[in-house]
Amino acid sequence: METKPQKNEKLEKVRKMVGDIRIAMMTTVNDEGQLMSRPMAALEMDEDATIWFFTQKTSPKVAQIEQHERQVNLAFVNVSDADYVSISGTADEIDDRAKIDELWNPQAKAWFPNGKDDPNLTLLRVHTHMAEYWDSNDSTMVRLFQQASAALTGTVPKMGENEKVYN
Repeated sequence: METKPQKNEKLEKVRKMVGDIRIAMMTTVNDEGQLMSRPMAALEMDEDATIWFFTQKTSPKVAQIEQHERQVNLAFVNVSDADYVSISGTADEIDDRAKIDELWNPQAKAWFPNGKDDPNLTLLRVHTHMAEYWDSNDSTMVRLFQQASAALTGTVPKMGENEKVYN
Protein backbone atom coordinates (compact mmCIF):
# COMPACT_ATOMS: atom_id res chain seq x y z
CA MET A 1 0.00 0.00 0.00
CA GLU A 2 1.30 3.41 -0.97
CA THR A 3 1.75 5.98 1.80
CA LYS A 4 0.61 9.58 1.48
CA PRO A 5 4.21 10.95 1.32
CA GLN A 6 5.04 8.46 -1.48
CA LYS A 7 1.89 9.47 -3.40
CA ASN A 8 2.69 13.19 -2.94
CA GLU A 9 6.27 12.61 -4.12
CA LYS A 10 5.04 10.82 -7.25
CA LEU A 11 2.42 13.52 -7.95
CA GLU A 12 5.13 16.15 -7.58
CA LYS A 13 7.22 14.28 -10.14
CA VAL A 14 4.21 14.23 -12.53
CA ARG A 15 3.70 17.98 -11.93
CA LYS A 16 7.35 18.70 -12.75
CA MET A 17 7.28 16.57 -15.90
CA VAL A 18 4.04 18.20 -17.11
CA GLY A 19 5.46 21.65 -16.37
CA ASP A 20 8.63 20.88 -18.30
CA ILE A 21 6.79 19.48 -21.33
CA ARG A 22 3.73 21.84 -21.30
CA ILE A 23 2.11 20.65 -24.57
CA ALA A 24 -0.30 17.74 -24.31
CA MET A 25 -2.24 15.79 -26.86
CA MET A 26 -5.78 15.90 -25.44
CA THR A 27 -7.94 12.97 -26.50
CA THR A 28 -11.74 13.04 -26.48
CA VAL A 29 -14.46 10.97 -28.17
CA ASN A 30 -16.25 12.47 -31.20
CA ASP A 31 -19.89 12.03 -32.28
CA GLU A 32 -18.98 8.90 -34.28
CA GLY A 33 -17.36 7.30 -31.22
CA GLN A 34 -13.83 7.80 -32.57
CA LEU A 35 -10.94 9.02 -30.46
CA MET A 36 -9.75 12.50 -31.45
CA SER A 37 -6.56 14.17 -30.26
CA ARG A 38 -5.29 17.69 -30.55
CA PRO A 39 -2.35 19.63 -29.06
CA MET A 40 -3.17 21.81 -26.06
CA ALA A 41 -0.90 24.02 -23.94
CA ALA A 42 -1.15 23.18 -20.25
CA LEU A 43 -1.32 26.43 -18.30
CA GLU A 44 -0.93 24.99 -14.83
CA MET A 45 -1.09 21.77 -12.85
CA ASP A 46 -2.11 22.71 -9.33
CA GLU A 47 -1.60 20.95 -6.00
CA ASP A 48 -4.77 18.87 -6.52
CA ALA A 49 -3.37 17.55 -9.84
CA THR A 50 -5.89 19.65 -11.75
CA ILE A 51 -4.62 20.83 -15.14
CA TRP A 52 -5.93 24.01 -16.73
CA PHE A 53 -6.21 24.86 -20.45
CA PHE A 54 -7.61 27.77 -22.46
CA THR A 55 -10.07 26.93 -25.23
CA GLN A 56 -12.96 28.42 -27.15
CA LYS A 57 -16.52 27.77 -25.96
CA THR A 58 -17.47 26.83 -29.53
CA SER A 59 -14.68 24.27 -29.91
CA PRO A 60 -15.91 20.76 -30.80
CA LYS A 61 -13.90 19.33 -27.90
CA VAL A 62 -16.12 21.18 -25.40
CA ALA A 63 -19.24 19.46 -26.77
CA GLN A 64 -17.41 16.12 -27.00
CA ILE A 65 -16.43 16.33 -23.34
CA GLU A 66 -20.01 17.07 -22.30
CA GLN A 67 -21.46 14.28 -24.47
CA HIS A 68 -19.03 11.55 -23.40
CA GLU A 69 -19.06 11.55 -19.61
CA ARG A 70 -16.31 14.20 -19.45
CA GLN A 71 -13.63 11.54 -20.03
CA VAL A 72 -10.30 12.75 -21.46
CA ASN A 73 -6.75 11.55 -21.77
CA LEU A 74 -3.68 13.76 -21.90
CA ALA A 75 -0.37 12.60 -23.35
CA PHE A 76 2.80 14.61 -22.69
CA VAL A 77 6.00 13.65 -24.56
CA ASN A 78 9.57 14.90 -24.40
CA VAL A 79 11.32 12.66 -26.93
CA SER A 80 14.81 14.11 -26.45
CA ASP A 81 14.78 13.27 -22.72
CA ALA A 82 12.66 10.10 -23.12
CA ASP A 83 10.06 11.46 -20.69
CA TYR A 84 6.41 10.47 -21.14
CA VAL A 85 3.27 11.15 -19.09
CA SER A 86 -0.25 9.82 -19.69
CA ILE A 87 -3.08 11.29 -17.61
CA SER A 88 -6.66 10.06 -17.56
CA GLY A 89 -9.33 12.16 -15.95
CA THR A 90 -12.49 14.15 -16.30
CA ALA A 91 -12.81 17.60 -17.84
CA ASP A 92 -15.17 20.50 -17.27
CA GLU A 93 -15.67 23.79 -19.05
CA ILE A 94 -15.23 26.57 -16.49
CA ASP A 95 -16.16 30.16 -17.37
CA ASP A 96 -14.25 31.90 -14.58
CA ARG A 97 -12.96 35.36 -15.55
CA ALA A 98 -10.80 35.66 -12.40
CA LYS A 99 -9.05 32.35 -13.21
CA ILE A 100 -8.63 33.43 -16.84
CA ASP A 101 -6.96 36.64 -15.61
CA GLU A 102 -4.72 34.60 -13.30
CA LEU A 103 -3.62 32.18 -16.05
CA TRP A 104 -3.44 34.62 -18.99
CA ASN A 105 -0.03 34.88 -20.66
CA PRO A 106 1.24 36.74 -23.74
CA GLN A 107 1.57 33.51 -25.77
CA ALA A 108 -2.19 32.93 -25.47
CA LYS A 109 -2.80 36.03 -27.60
CA ALA A 110 -1.71 34.05 -30.69
CA TRP A 111 -4.71 31.72 -30.22
CA PHE A 112 -7.06 34.32 -28.77
CA PRO A 113 -6.35 37.56 -30.69
CA ASN A 114 -9.19 39.39 -28.89
CA GLY A 115 -7.33 38.85 -25.61
CA LYS A 116 -8.47 37.58 -22.26
CA ASP A 117 -11.74 39.50 -22.48
CA ASP A 118 -12.85 37.51 -25.55
CA PRO A 119 -16.37 36.26 -24.68
CA ASN A 120 -15.62 32.97 -26.49
CA LEU A 121 -12.56 32.28 -24.29
CA THR A 122 -13.15 29.70 -21.58
CA LEU A 123 -11.17 27.23 -19.48
CA LEU A 124 -10.98 23.48 -19.51
CA ARG A 125 -10.25 22.01 -16.10
CA VAL A 126 -8.99 18.42 -16.13
CA HIS A 127 -9.10 16.57 -12.84
CA THR A 128 -6.47 13.83 -12.81
CA HIS A 129 -7.75 10.40 -11.81
CA MET A 130 -4.62 8.47 -12.78
CA ALA A 131 -1.25 9.39 -14.19
CA GLU A 132 1.43 7.09 -15.50
CA TYR A 133 4.91 8.26 -16.31
CA TRP A 134 8.05 6.91 -17.87
CA ASP A 135 11.20 8.84 -17.00
CA SER A 136 14.61 7.95 -18.34
CA ASN A 137 17.28 9.46 -16.16
CA ASP A 138 20.01 8.54 -18.64
CA SER A 139 21.52 10.42 -21.56
CA THR A 140 20.69 9.57 -25.16
CA MET A 141 24.00 7.76 -25.54
CA VAL A 142 23.37 5.60 -22.46
CA ARG A 143 19.84 4.78 -23.69
CA LEU A 144 21.19 3.77 -27.12
CA PHE A 145 23.83 1.59 -25.48
CA GLN A 146 21.17 -0.07 -23.26
CA GLN A 147 18.98 -0.76 -26.32
CA ALA A 148 21.89 -2.20 -28.32
CA SER A 149 23.02 -4.31 -25.38
CA ALA A 150 19.50 -5.65 -24.87
CA ALA A 151 19.19 -6.50 -28.57
CA LEU A 152 22.47 -8.46 -28.45
CA THR A 153 21.60 -10.32 -25.26
CA GLY A 154 17.91 -10.90 -26.02
CA THR A 155 16.81 -9.04 -22.89
CA VAL A 156 14.51 -6.06 -22.36
CA PRO A 157 16.39 -2.80 -21.78
CA LYS A 158 15.95 -0.97 -18.49
CA MET A 159 14.89 2.43 -19.76
CA GLY A 160 14.18 4.30 -16.54
CA GLU A 161 11.41 4.75 -14.05
CA ASN A 162 7.75 3.80 -14.70
CA GLU A 163 5.09 4.58 -12.09
CA LYS A 164 1.30 4.80 -11.87
CA VAL A 165 -0.11 7.48 -9.58
CA TYR A 166 -3.76 7.44 -8.51
CA ASN A 167 -5.31 10.66 -7.33
